[in-house]
Amino acid sequence: MMKKGWLLLLMVSGLWSCSSSNTNDSSKEGDRESSVWTIPKEEVLDGGPGRDGIPALENPNLINVSEVNFLADSDLVIGFQNGGDVRAYPHIILDWHEIINDNIGDVSLAVTYCPLTGTGIGWNRIVNGKETTFGVSGLLYNTNLIPFDRETSSNWSQILNESVNGELLGEKVGVLPLFETTWGVWKNLFPNSKVVSTNTGFSRTYGTSPYGDYNTNNNRFLFPVEKDSRLPLKERVYAVINNDKAKAYRFSDFSQGAVIKDNFEGETYLIVGNADFMVSFLLDANTTALEFEYVFSGTEVIVKDDEGNEWSIFGEAISGPRAGEFLKPTTAFKGFWFSFPAFYETTIYNN
Repeated sequence: MMKKGWLLLLMVSGLWSCSSSNTNDSSKEGDRESSVWTIPKEEVLDGGPGRDGIPALENPNLINVSEVNFLADSDLVIGFQNGGDVRAYPHIILDWHEIINDNIGDVSLAVTYCPLTGTGIGWNRIVNGKETTFGVSGLLYNTNLIPFDRETSSNWSQILNESVNGELLGEKVGVLPLFETTWGVWKNLFPNSKVVSTNTGFSRTYGTSPYGDYNTNNNRFLFPVEKDSRLPLKERVYAVINNDKAKAYRFSDFSQGAVIKDNFEGETYLIVGNADFMVSFLLDANTTALEFEYVFSGTEVIVKDDEGNEWSIFGEAISGPRAGEFLKPTTAFKGFWFSFPAFYETTIYNN
């Protein structure tokens, strides 16, 4: 049972009600006309606010790093780079909006973030050759965000990265690589980048979580989900996804800075990280023989290989004989531990 003060906060914020109903309640705005779902329909719950009750942002206001006065060094941000255009999307804004639709040069990006699973994933907004934007349906599956696209009103599972209901049923979305870290790390790495401003056009208490101690309380869940006790449920881990399987990596294994070559589902992955971030790349016939060394020292370079190439956080060779080449991106993201085995057959890396 929730405390009265918390219940009042939920009611005042208008994010969602404390009651949950399934999609059989046709009075809810989040319902779609189609009754066909690729996930159990009876487990698709209504979070309360209805479609667009949590307002997604579109082409948000951006400010310079030097203008930011609303982030603490420990606050998390999610970053994306397209050429020389680098942008940060703060968690404290995503907590309240969950989706930011943005255009970065020739890339149509949706930064999707679910505060209840802690998962931030980049989606390509070009679907079936058409640009669309994504909104928040107000529905949840395994306590995870279900976006909808405005072109067809199809519903999508964020963690599965696919349409689970509607005209685009079964369609996979293109996943774009993001970089998630603390503001303290980000501002030193990318002092010339742009940051989404709190001037969103909405009145929200950015910096105060609408979910209280949810992120740190392992016993507090707002909606039912299967719980895997192999790790603390709310521990933030990084997971690589390969079809219907996931492999989770713990930040404790990277606390001093590390490079790991790991085989998973027949593929070779390079995972690089420290206590503040992790990134991963898919190695192929052109790169799998390279030996990589962790060299991160606060600049954009994170690894150096035995050919003398220096590789950036976004996988670009910025010096050496392969300068200008990119390592292949992966489908991988951070989230609370419980969220991965709820969707994928998940193994845990053991060093």
